[in-house]
Order: sequence, then structure tokens, then C-alpha cells
Amino acid sequence: MPNPIGPDLFRHLTTVGDPAMSPDGSRCAYVLSWIDADTSESRSRIYQAGWADSEPQPFTRGDSDTHPRYSPDGAMLAFLRPGSAGPDTARQVWLMPSHGGEAWRLTNAANGVREFAWAPDASRLAVVADVGPDDADTASDEPKARAVRRIRYRHDAIGWRGDCHFHIFIADVNTGAATQLTDGDWDDMAPAWSPDGGRIAFISGRSAERDVTATNEIYVVDVPGSPSPEAPLPEPALWSSGLTDAAAAAWSPDGERLVAAGAAGDGLMVLWQAYLYILEPGRPPRRLTDDSIRPCLGYPGIYPPLELRWTAGDDDDDDDGRILFLGDAAGETRLYALDVPAGDGIGAPAAITGGGESLSGIAIDGDARRVALAASGPAAPSELHTIALDGGAQSLSRRRVTAHNDSWLAEHPAAAMEKFSIHRGGWDIECRLYHPPGFDAAQKYPLLLEIHGGPNGAFYDSFVPWHQVPATNGYLVLAVNPRGSSTYGEGFVNAVLGDWGGEDYLDLMAAVDAVCERAYVDAERLGIHGYSYGGYMTTWAIGHTGRFRAAVAGAPCIDLWSMYGTSDIAASFGEVQWSARPAGGAPAAVPLVNELAEGVDRLAYRLLQRSPITFAPQVATPALLLHGEADARCPIGQSEQYFQVLKRLDKEVEMVRFPGCGHGFLRTGHVALRQAYLERMMEWFERWL
Repeated sequence: MPNPIGPDLFRHLTTVGDPAMSPDGSRCAYVLSWIDADTSESRSRIYQAGWADSEPQPFTRGDSDTHPRYSPDGAMLAFLRPGSAGPDTARQVWLMPSHGGEAWRLTNAANGVREFAWAPDASRLAVVADVGPDDADTASDEPKARAVRRIRYRHDAIGWRGDCHFHIFIADVNTGAATQLTDGDWDDMAPAWSPDGGRIAFISGRSAERDVTATNEIYVVDVPGSPSPEAPLPEPALWSSGLTDAAAAAWSPDGERLVAAGAAGDGLMVLWQAYLYILEPGRPPRRLTDDSIRPCLGYPGIYPPLELRWTAGDDDDDDDGRILFLGDAAGETRLYALDVPAGDGIGAPAAITGGGESLSGIAIDGDARRVALAASGPAAPSELHTIALDGGAQSLSRRRVTAHNDSWLAEHPAAAMEKFSIHRGGWDIECRLYHPPGFDAAQKYPLLLEIHGGPNGAFYDSFVPWHQVPATNGYLVLAVNPRGSSTYGEGFVNAVLGDWGGEDYLDLMAAVDAVCERAYVDAERLGIHGYSYGGYMTTWAIGHTGRFRAAVAGAPCIDLWSMYGTSDIAASFGEVQWSARPAGGAPAAVPLVNELAEGVDRLAYRLLQRSPITFAPQVATPALLLHGEADARCPIGQSEQYFQVLKRLDKEVEMVRFPGCGHGFLRTGHVALRQAYLERMMEWFERWL
């Protein structure tokens, strides 16, 4: 008999990610991540598979190897590995013959390496490393005081930043000698070599407003032929003038232009809605795509950009080549091919893959005829797939290369997902409803409403543990993408700005209403769960309706005013999200910082009107608060405030604290604590529903 998926699923399932393709397309490397059964520690190792082989093999032997990249000549595989003291120590670049052999360390960066890129001649690497003013001060082991001089002095996913910045170095593959290429009071990252190896395009956060915005620009810098530590650093040139944000770039085949993922809207971040542009010195950015597709990106400084590839066209003067990229639309990811349009028109990307999945990684061979993808669907975590292309926008074949999770999922089948939409307030609101295995429409089932983070995140056609665990244990799980969710266009994603707890809340309640009309839904047993902004909306909901019998709020922000003073993204995020606007998504009537200058009390009062804590006296739903103690994004003080107020009001509330956990611990934290989160969540719903 099939078994339900339990909160311990993290201990059994593996994840495939970060694929790399050899230049000749004969081999593919990828990172396999899992939990060690004996130590409960996270492990990752690089595997390699031949294009025609059916059985991938372990390639490296480290415990935390990541970021594999083949050299342009195919002879070497470079990857990142931490020091011997453990996975939290600084990562360095290691090299290994691509056909196997012993690996050796290439770099010795004081604070480790974030990412790297091979030069076209395979003789050098562009390396992104953390540079700090106190790198040489290691003589004493005594604790030291830390001065703060800027707003963005810490980052939830990275930790303490202080006056540290990411910068680009050029490392010699033969000697390991590294020469710094960029410098300054900003971050430089995501290097991309020009085809001739003479220049590097990169993402830089050097705008004048860099301390209060999270936006970036694209610069190009000449690479010295014979770098010298004594020589002055070359001056980069800005190529993205006219864009307000950028997150990825790739060179044209002739090395004269760039294709970039960026945005030009006021306050629009590329992580919410990006477009493809052609950048060329002396000309304004030329937009290639509309907002029906959001090009997939990395997260500058956290995850390197996903590969963009501009391939050469035919000899015909009107053929400007083709761009291969991953793009999101309505919670699905596809591989697209875009013929670069002549003139200034918008292109028409052609979908190569069919959707119904989330693609988190891509690698392309030298001729752009073979592609590797890390693909996840609603019923299974990510596995490696390969696609053979005809040189255009047609897939000749697709093969699933790995099956790491098949045997476990055969004994623990995932819940089936149904997609439908409701129409409300001028928008189509897409919903995903998970049905328990063995679903019987003649029975009654409790319903859980799931709310994603962001608010500009989205639920995808992907495997989500906190959906599958309750769904396979007898609950219906409703995952809604209300207005504000990304992948549905710029107007939709911006509609939540200045309107938290407004129309977004009404979208969610309308979706619950629609599902509760179905005969098999027990409308008397409704639960609600969300994390981050989802935690905000969970606590907002129970302050405005008594329909839910149990609520679980993960890392909620319940007081926008106190969060503005304590979150690591208060200025860059909060001042965009919470500015006063005449309607959701409309231009800000008054910048939030101007309100601050005009009167702290008035701004605090306005933000409290959109804060769940203000409505705590109306709460009648038992609430469970789950929060990481090291969360810098939505600090634990948010849950502490809410817990204190609800307790003093004699409400039913509990709080669970997760030691050492940041905001992203549900994905990257210790397995025991991720498991405990789901156990506590399930226990709460079982108790009250």
C-alpha cells in the first residue's frame, strides 16, 4: 500500500541542479544534493553522464562540491569546494581533468569564491571573490566590535557584509596567481567573457542609490593582456544606461553587443518582471520581449545568472542569430528560442519545451544543439533532462537522464495537482489544488490554503514539500497566485504595491470561496499556512475573518513599521512595497522616505493600518508561529511581538523558535529543523482541524 509523504522527506529525496555541458556535447555534469543518513548533514557531489549513456556516475569525491563548469577546450572541469573544516568554510575553485583524475585547488581567496567563468582560451578564470577591509587582520582570535556605516551592512542569505564587497579577479589556470580587476564601494559579479577574451561584461551595483536600492547595472571592462598588481585598474564602461535594473548578460557572436535581462520601469525589479534587451554602446537599450514571459534569472550575489546564449545566424544579412533562454509564464518554465528581430520590433519567442514543469538550471553545448536542464514537476523533485535541438527552435528529442528519486516516490506517491482560474477584479487568478492519493469525491476533506512569499513570488508546477506533506496525509491543499505574483505580467505583479492586505487578500478569499462550493470540501475544517509574506497574509487573514479553524504562520511580518527599522531589505524592498499609492500598483504618491522626513508618527500610523498586529484583538483562530532565530529578512521580533500581544489578549497561540536559522532555512537549513517545521505544522492542523 502506498505510504504518505512525511515531514522526514528531506532525508530521503535528492536534488539535481546546476548542470554543465561539455563544449562538444558529449558529457554533462550536474550537482547531486542529499542528506547523509549517518550524520544528518547536507552533502553535494558532482556527477557526470555521457550524452548517450544511461547511468550517471559520481565524478568528484568531496562532501560539498558545487558549480561545475567545463573549460572551453573540454579538457578540464572547474568547480567550487569548501575548506577541510566543513561546508561553511570559504569555497575555492578546484580543477580536475574532465575525463577523471585527481582534483587540485586553484584559488586561495581569503573570503572564498562566489562564482567564476572560464576565458575563451581556457588559460584564465574570471573569479568573483569577497573583498573586505580587514582581510589581513587575522592575528587575534579575540572577539571584535563591528562598525556599521551603510544600510546594507548584512544580508540574510550571506550574513555580515559590513564594508565587504564582491569583486572580480583574473586567475591564471597554470599558476593560480590572481589579479584584481574591479574595485570600489559596491559589488561586481556575474562575469561574462567576450568571444575574443579581451573584455568582460559584468553586473554591478555601483549606482549612486546603491545603499537604498537592490538594483544593478551592466558594465564592460577591458582585460589586460599581462595583468600586474601594480598597474591601475581599467575603468569599466556602462552599457545598460536606460535600464533601471539588470541581472544577466551574454555576448553576441561578434562580440559587439550584449543580450541582457533587465527592466526599465520605475521601481520594477528584474526579479519580479524582466525583459530581454540588446545593449550596444551609444544606443538606447532595444527591448526584444514583452511581459508574457519573464526570463529566468539567478539572484545577484546569491545564485549566478542562468545561461543565456546568443547563437550566430546564417550569412544572410537579415539573420541576426537566435537567443536561447529559460522563461517563466503563469507558473511554468519553458526553454525558448528567440530569433533576433530586425529593426526595433518585439520578437516572438518560440517555446521548445511544453511547460507543466519548473526548470531551475540550463547548460548548452558549444554548437547550441544539445541542452541539459534541471527539471521538476508537481509530483517529483528535480532530475536531469537533455534535449537535442535541430539548430533552430525545434526539439528533436528529449531524454530524462536521472531517476534518483523514483524508487522512494514509487512507495510514497505524490498528490495529484489540478489547475484552474477564477476571475476577480479584472484579473484571472490562477490556483493549484492538490488532491490526496486515492481521492474520492464522495468523501469530505479538510482544506488548507497555502500562501506564497514575496509578495512577488509565485507557486509553480513544481514539487513543493509543504504542499505534498499535508496533501498526501488527507488534506486538500489550495495554492493560489493572487495579484502581486510574478510570471503573470508587469501589471499583475505590480498590482500589490502599496496594497498589502487589500485586493490580494480578497483574491485569496475568493479562491477559497470557489473551492468551498465543491461538495467534497469540508468548509467547517479550513486551515491556512504561509511563509514570509505568506506569513503576513496568514496573520492578516485571521485578523479579518473567523472562517479558518487553525493558522500556521512561518516567519511572518506582522508590523510593517518595526520591520522597516529592522529588516535587511527595509529600504530596498519596503520603500517600494509600502509607499503610499492612490491604488495598488499606481505610481507612489509620495516616496516613503519623504513621509519619514515629514513625520515619523504619521508614517508609523499609516503602516500600522496595513499591519496584522493592529487587528490582533479580532483574532479567534488558534495560531502557531514558526520562526528562525537568525532571520534578518523578517526578524524574529515580528513573531515575538505578535506572540506577546496575542498572549496578553488570551488568544490561543504558540511560538516555535529555530536556533541559528535564517529566512531561507526551509530550503537550506539543517534537516532536523526543516523536518521539525513540517512536524509542528502538521501537528497543529491535526489538533485543530
